[in-house]
Amino acid sequence: MSISFDSALGIHEKALNFRAQRAEVLGNNLANADTPGYKARDLDFSAVLAQEADKSSGKSGHFALNTTSSKHIALEGAEMNIADPALRFRVATNPSLDQNTVDSQVEQASYAENSMQFQASFTLLNSKFKGLISALRGE
Repeated sequence: MSISFDSALGIHEKALNFRAQRAEVLGNNLANADTPGYKARDLDFSAVLAQEADKSSGKSGHFALNTTSSKHIALEGAEMNIADPALRFRVATNPSLDQNTVDSQVEQASYAENSMQFQASFTLLNSKFKGLISALRGE
């Protein structure tokens, strides 16, 4: 009998990867806090979850245009192929004169929250691995 890591670990592995990617995006926002015209970005967990559900259900992730008439002109390359649909621009709470939308305090709070969630996911995965190891040893 083989052990499937996908069924044993569930979504926690993907959540850990998401938290690592979000830390990178938030760190990039903090690094560009003084860059004129920089737009703050963030990852949307629900969009990542929907993307993973689409992958498991076999959907392609492309959106096709609906035509209401056979006389419509076909447009080549009109399908939306977004590289990362979860990466969104953050809405600015305090607009600045240089059009930078990064709020350092919001970014630091988001980074700290993401760090705690990363640690929680890591601790949960660690306990799952310990459970698998004890099951393999027969303890």
